Amino acid sequence: MIDRIKEYLEQVNAFESNDVQAIEDFRVSYAGKKGILNSLFASFREVPADEKKAFGQELNILKAAVADKVKELQSQQLSSNGGSARISDPTRTPFPIQTGNRHPLSVVKNRIIDIFTQIGFTISEGPEIEDDWHNFTALNLPEYHPARDMQDTFFIQTDPDILLRTHTSSVQVRYMEKNQPPIRTISPGRVFRNEAISSRAHCIFHQVEGLYIAKNVSFADLKQTLQYFTESLFGNSKIRLRPSYFPFTEPSAEVDIYWGLETETDYRITKGTGWLEIMGCGMVDPNVLENCGIDPNEYSGFAFGMGIERIAMLLYQISDIRLFFENDVRFLKQFKATL
Repeated sequence: MIDRIKEYLEQVNAFESNDVQAIEDFRVSYAGKKGILNSLFASFREVPADEKKAFGQELNILKAAVADKVKELQSQQLSSNGGSARISDPTRTPFPIQTGNRHPLSVVKNRIIDIFTQIGFTISEGPEIEDDWHNFTALNLPEYHPARDMQDTFFIQTDPDILLRTHTSSVQVRYMEKNQPPIRTISPGRVFRNEAISSRAHCIFHQVEGLYIAKNVSFADLKQTLQYFTESLFGNSKIRLRPSYFPFTEPSAEVDIYWGLETETDYRITKGTGWLEIMGCGMVDPNVLENCGIDPNEYSGFAFGMGIERIAMLLYQISDIRLFFENDVRFLKQFKATL
């Protein structure tokens, strides 16, 4: 078999051509998937043990000779054509390969995560298919609450107790069940709402919710945390908290930032007020703490939640939420730069 390799080596050394296709055929005959080299390597196990070393050495010499010969002939062929000839490669793309970039929602999500992790928040995750307890009951939502209505929630038809989570607050419930205070965590993820699709609504969207549970946590701690977040994300910004209602927090508030009234767009998106709502927040209801096995007489805490799409729309001045989900490369390639 070694003699056969030497014969192949002589043939390789003797081969000459300046034709692109002939060079490619030569390469394939030796180095292709069904070529001579693969056949020789496959027969290696049949070689007697005392000849394996010599056989392997000769085989490697042949393999190197084939590669060198192909490279040499291709270089000569290019030189003879003024360096303008192209080596035939049917797998080669005819278009330049552009570098990819992160989706704008991923850019904004990562920025939000970075801001909160800098002040000690951890990241927690949970299942997107949830049960009634973690999505509703533990969060102090009674059976008659509108959020349980089929108009808002995607229930699994075979089991009315199983549903697609409507918020990432269910992750916070699971985290509180497994961890004792102090707790400081954020829960980013997809959520699902059975809503009519419009420029400001979608069935699938993304949230980041935060939770802080410890001793003597006050509403002042909540406001200071939110002020730090808005200044880090939007720059020097003024915020206001308007009283609101959420079943799992008491008291509850909506958070607005002052966007300004410098342009016509500012007037349009703020409806002439200069203020924009960005999230909801509040002090965790004692019933929620008790449902999760935490003593509300010893601990208190706050929670907040925001839609990533809404934040991204504000930062990038995007008017239609559906653009995030259409996978239009013309739209997505605008977001190469990170925030």
